[in-house]
Amino acid sequence: MQADADYYARLPIFDGFASVMDPARYQPLPDDWVLGLTDVVSSTNAIEEGRYKAVNTAGASVIAAVSNALGGRKFPFVFGGDGASFAVSDEDRAVARAALAATAAWTRDDLELELRVALVPVSAVREQGLDVSVARFAPSKNVSYAMFAGGGLAWADRAMKQGRFAVSPAAPGTRPDLSGLSCRWNDIPASHGLILSLVLAPVTNGDPAFRKLVEELLAELDSSTEVARPVPENAPGVGWPPPGLDLEARASRKSGERLFMRRLRVSAGTLLAFVIMRFGIRVGGFDPTVYRRDVVDNSDFRKYDDNLRMTLDCTPALADSIERRLTKAEVDKIARFGLHRQPSAIMTCIVPSISESTHVHFVDGAAGGYALAARRLKLAWV
Repeated sequence: MQADADYYARLPIFDGFASVMDPARYQPLPDDWVLGLTDVVSSTNAIEEGRYKAVNTAGASVIAAVSNALGGRKFPFVFGGDGASFAVSDEDRAVARAALAATAAWTRDDLELELRVALVPVSAVREQGLDVSVARFAPSKNVSYAMFAGGGLAWADRAMKQGRFAVSPAAPGTRPDLSGLSCRWNDIPASHGLILSLVLAPVTNGDPAFRKLVEELLAELDSSTEVARPVPENAPGVGWPPPGLDLEARASRKSGERLFMRRLRVSAGTLLAFVIMRFGIRVGGFDPTVYRRDVVDNSDFRKYDDNLRMTLDCTPALADSIERRLTKAEVDKIARFGLHRQPSAIMTCIVPSISESTHVHFVDGAAGGYALAARRLKLAWV
């Protein structure tokens, strides 16, 4: 049984994102595994209220909750801005269900956001003639992120939004273990003109023309001087108090602890962290220079989860060129897409230990990002 739970950890790792569409990179999930999915309901309203950082925190929270519930054991997950998806073995099904229910309750109680959650058997996906295959992409030697293919995750997401396979939120006051979830970095201004959030989906699952489209797009981006990763080489700036102080206080608050007291504790802790980062002070096993480098290397700004999702720092001219290319692909019935332009990016982080290099950093556009890019795409599926 344990070997089954470790299935994902045994998969080979690839480090060239240009080959993300290669079917040889992927392995099918075991039939008795389950998919967990979340989605912030009415995220557009929260974005209009200037609360997209809270939406991102809600999206990342289930990844932290499941990771902590599994004791840090590796499992496949993907962050989508206003939601997330993951997969676990059958023996971890009850743990995943409890984490989903608790996270939905916390999101409702502390963030005042409704988090739709579902648990979908992989076997139910395969009954639809689709599959769920997974690969491990490593942007650095420190971390790897899951890539999903086969059309099954996209189907499960649509099923969740139809109310199927729903998991009810836990009782009021239930709190998941969100240790490590934080968002202390400043917003990251674009250096090339704008931050482009892109979501690209195939019209037909497994279409070779869609693979060709993605590979040509990635090749163009890799060779262009008009685009860069959204996280600069010296890492984002830090300030105090951090923009995510209240969110971190809510995520780290213990049951029964007053929010005011938790804010004071987080304020003190983040002030100390700011001084250490600002002046490059080494403390024990923590080296700020190494940490900044790892933040850049570990950042998650491009992924594939039956949709290609990317956050790019690019020129307006390149964004226009990308839009023309994808519009033609849509006319040719190869792909559907959504784009959103904004002046800056944000990061939401999961840091199990500051003295280790395994921290993960989810990058999104700061003014709606993947959520608004996907809005156009979602309408196309109706």
